[in-house]
Amino acid sequence: MSAPPGFLPWQHDTAEQWLGRRERFAHAWLIHGLAGIGKRRFALAAAASLLCESPQRGIACGRCHACAWVASGNHPDLRRIRPDAVAAQEGEDAADEAAEPAGGSARKAPSRDIRVEQLRALHDWFNTATHRGGWRVAVLYPAEALNIISANALLKVLEEPPANTVFLLTADAPDRLLPTLVSRCRRLPLPVPRPEQCLPWLREQGLTDPGPWLAVAGGAPLLALERARSGEDHACPAWLKQLLSPLAQGGAPEIGPLADLLEKQAPAAWIDALQRLFVDLSLAAVQAPVRYFPEQEKGLRAIAQRASRERLAEAAKWLASQRAVADHPLNAKLFTHAALQRVVQACGPAASTETV
Repeated sequence: MSAPPGFLPWQHDTAEQWLGRRERFAHAWLIHGLAGIGKRRFALAAAASLLCESPQRGIACGRCHACAWVASGNHPDLRRIRPDAVAAQEGEDAADEAAEPAGGSARKAPSRDIRVEQLRALHDWFNTATHRGGWRVAVLYPAEALNIISANALLKVLEEPPANTVFLLTADAPDRLLPTLVSRCRRLPLPVPRPEQCLPWLREQGLTDPGPWLAVAGGAPLLALERARSGEDHACPAWLKQLLSPLAQGGAPEIGPLADLLEKQAPAAWIDALQRLFVDLSLAAVQAPVRYFPEQEKGLRAIAQRASRERLAEAAKWLASQRAVADHPLNAKLFTHAALQRVVQACGPAASTETV
């Protein structure tokens, strides 16, 4: 297990206020907020702070024996519970408490679920005395990876929580979790950081112009960093610029070449970009500042001025419905062409898309 990192710059105030009340600390916390703002990092840093023997204003000191154990990944009172696939992304092997299938030689793909075996394996840990009578901390992420069986297993634990044990769960969308599980947790919402809080940090990570990346990520700095390092040259993808340029001038783009480009990409990625585009078009239509693609604001306003608001809203709703099936299109080429045609029709002049 690698060492949990410290709190990100925009998290310190929230962490100090929250951890400063640990004498009445709840046994389970649901840490939630926008994807990409650092909830996982917050939870791991909070675990280190709860285990610290000499916390400073509630934050781990980084010098005591407990902090050294956490840094080396050997603290006996800390457990991470996450899917094997997430552990693999983190460069680690998740502890596989489940026995391998007898005689099975083929290695299965890492699970994307938090398995019930992972929770059952904690029972012995719960019954072991904590180090020096301190806290025992279990960090579970993402909580959406709990399936119905593992969620119910966790619910049983939280109904009769082990002594001196704190569960820290993270989630992007609490409404996707089992309601009875959510009811057993205290909620800690993490706000989206202000640009002035995270732009300096993004520059420290090597981004010379982080503003557009932060905008396209909806203000989520870790997501902005991930997008910037994904291989794209600009926050607004080249294919999206090719789509917008003729539309901004009142024309129509050639769908064929664009569809050929998008067909090679994961549908979820380009549909996500189109959904963000339509949010910006809706904002531009009411003269509000655009959110995701500020560098394209002039063109977006030109499109929104000519387009029908009703058609824009209908296309946005259609894209949302297609996102649910985007990973398994029956015909990828047909799906891509249909999506682009729908976008072009919605962005065209109102007179050409509505019956007069």
